[in-house]
Formats: sequence, structure tokens, C-alpha cells
Amino acid sequence: MTEQERSPTVPAPELSLAVIVGSVRRPRVGRKVADWFAETARQRTHLAVDLIDLAEVALPLHGTPPGGNPNSPISGRLASADGFVVVTPEYNHSFPAALKNAIDWHYREWMFKPVAFVSYGPSSGGVRAVEQLRLVFAELYAATTRNAVALTAPWSLVGRDGTLTVDAPTRQAADTTLDELTWWASTLRSGRLDNPYPV
Repeated sequence: MTEQERSPTVPAPELSLAVIVGSVRRPRVGRKVADWFAETARQRTHLAVDLIDLAEVALPLHGTPPGGNPNSPISGRLASADGFVVVTPEYNHSFPAALKNAIDWHYREWMFKPVAFVSYGPSSGGVRAVEQLRLVFAELYAATTRNAVALTAPWSLVGRDGTLTVDAPTRQAADTTLDELTWWASTLRSGRLDNPYPV
């Protein structure tokens, strides 16, 4: 009997990944960045990708009680996700207000799940926004990945067909980020099911 026959390969269970577009400005490049990353993620057959564009979600700045709002139109989509990718620009050395509002609308949906980042900006690539988001998600019991994608001036990478074209190092950064994110997503899902944290 061969080693393969003794230990047959079991297909990994599908993981659900929510890609969140954090900018609601018009015009904006965030949706194109998110479309590119979502398509990259969909090339992995074990990932089911749900793209959530906050510009298409009604989340007013009022009526949100402590601990999240069960009436959120996207709470079910976030709750069913095993991991998140937040696509964010950098506005005034920070992240968009609409993104913070969406985060604050929810609570348990984020807990004990991994969050990766795809950021962009004119010079810094949006990394200062990500630095602050790491602090926010830590308060929500979420684990942020070390690896991330940072795009400098992505509007210059949009072709005539409206799609984003990135270079090899950026594609490698996306793959590395997805590798880490899927590991965390699988590991934390097992933890939530087998040994839930008492909160």
C-alpha cells in the first residue's frame, strides 16, 4: 500500500471570503481595485468570494446600538464569511468614514475571523489607513494578517477597458496575502466550531 493510499487527499472545505469596498466617493477607483482582487481570489477553487460595495449599502450614521445592529442589510453576508479583505484608500492619513461606520454597525460578525487589506493612495499606498484599521479590528477580536497589498496611484493602472492591470510584484503580494488569509480563515473557523471563545 502506498503512502497516498494510506492517507488519501481530502478536499479542503470551501471558505467564504468577503471583499469589502471601503470607499463610497464618486468618482473612485476602489471598486476597480476590489474587482481585480476578487477575481484573483476566485481563481482559487476553495474560495467563495462575496464582493460587498459599501456604496451600494444603506448604512446611516444613526440608529446603531452598542454591540452592532441586527437590522444591517449586510450582517448576514458578513456573518457567513470566514475571512475578510478590506479594500481601502487613505483619506487624510486615515481610512474613510463610511468604512468606519460599516465596521461599527457590526460586532459579532467580525469576531475571531481574519482580516486582510488591499490599500491604495497617491504616494504611501494607503499604508497609514491600514495601520489604524489594525487597531480597530483588534478591538473586535479579529486577527489582521501581516501580509497586505499596497497600490500606489492605481488610477494610472486602469486601462481603456476599465480594468486594473498590475505588475508581477503586486500579483505576488496578492498571492502571499491570500495564502496567509486562507490559513487563518481555515484555522480560526476550526477554532470557532471546536472551541468557541467565551464572550
